Order: sequence, then C-alpha cells, then structure tokens
Amino acid sequence: MAKLSLIVPVLNEAQKIDGFLAQLQGLSGDWEVIFADGGSTDGTAERIAAHYPVVHCPKGRARQMNEGARHAGGQVLLFLHCDSVLPRDLCAQVEEVIRRGYRFGCFRIRFDSSHPWMRCCSFCSNLRVRLRKIAFGDQGIFLTRELFDQIGGFADLPIMEDYKLSMDLKGKVPLGQTRGYLTTSARRFEQGGMLRTMWRMQVLQHRFRKGCPAQEIARLYRDIR
Repeated sequence: MAKLSLIVPVLNEAQKIDGFLAQLQGLSGDWEVIFADGGSTDGTAERIAAHYPVVHCPKGRARQMNEGARHAGGQVLLFLHCDSVLPRDLCAQVEEVIRRGYRFGCFRIRFDSSHPWMRCCSFCSNLRVRLRKIAFGDQGIFLTRELFDQIGGFADLPIMEDYKLSMDLKGKVPLGQTRGYLTTSARRFEQGGMLRTMWRMQVLQHRFRKGCPAQEIARLYRDIR
C-alpha cells in the first residue's frame, strides 16, 4: 500500500503530547504524520515541531483536520486524536482494510478503563460501526485520498463533523473496520458520570440527526465535558 498520512489536530495538549510522540517512534510501516495546531499557547506546537511537521490554522477540529490533509502526501489519510493509544502495527491494520476493497474505515475502540460500563460502551461503539455504519473520530477514521477529495473533506462544523461524514457516506461507501483496537481515554465519562455521559451523548446525536444546529450541539456538549 502507498504511504499512510497520520493527521492529528491539537490544541493545548502539553500534558498528552509527549506520550503520543513517544508512541510514534514505535510504529512500523510507511507513514508520515502531520499535526494541525489550532493556536496552542502552552508550548504544544513547539514540542511537536522539534520532531514532526506542524501546520497552523484557526481552531476547530474539522478545520484543523482539513488543513492537515491539505499538506498530506499519502494516498490514505488517517485522522487520530492525541489521547489515543496506538497499536504498533497501525499501518498494517489500515492496509489490511484497504486491501479488502474499502475506501473508508475505522478502528475498533476500547477504553483505558476496566469498568463494566466502559466495556459495554466500547462494545456498543463497535457494534454501531457494524450495524449502523457510523464511525466517530476517536475510532481513528481513515479514507483514501481520492475519496476525501471527492467529498470535500470534513464539513466545517464546531462539532459532529465525524458523525456528519459517516451519515453522508452511509449507503454510498461501505465502512470497513480493523481487526485490532485503538485505546482511548475514559476521562470524560469518569468525570461526568458514566451512565449520565453516555445518555447525554445519545441525546445530542439524536438532536443532530433531527436537524438541531451544530452550534447548539456544541454548546450542550461543553456542558457535559
């Protein structure tokens, strides 16, 4: 497979970024990484720039990912969150999905918590991909360059840009899933109450599907973080 471009939006991630950079050193395969900084003021961009390319743009995850993609040279684009724990064979897992004929895919997800509710949440998230064909950003969404350009990238929304991407592609482009996992933080669930946060997230998704403006969804989302 041609080179994989890892695209990572960041904003004031000083507490997390060193750990993420350390993970990159252990990755195998043919890859590049591009960080899209949305105006960090805590030294995040400077730490990254000592090792990897950083592009600067206005904050907003969709804008940052689109800007990172604009500078990417790979034929496959993988969008990652910097609080994810990456498998060492990340590139090979993406390649396997692409070789199965998919142009759009994501990883299976699990949380860095052994709590039964978080295991249930990861199970439901992975089941959602298989049954509803909806992937979220913390699952490591990837697309071929050709498909990304064809759809015009992520919609310029303050939130739910990943959900809208999946909804727009649903029924048109099959969604593949890796055999391995990304591990992501359970912090927001632990801080906001696991069941309460899960329920609120479902409510926000429902409201978005029913046409509630993304700006209103973003305001409500900030209230539960």
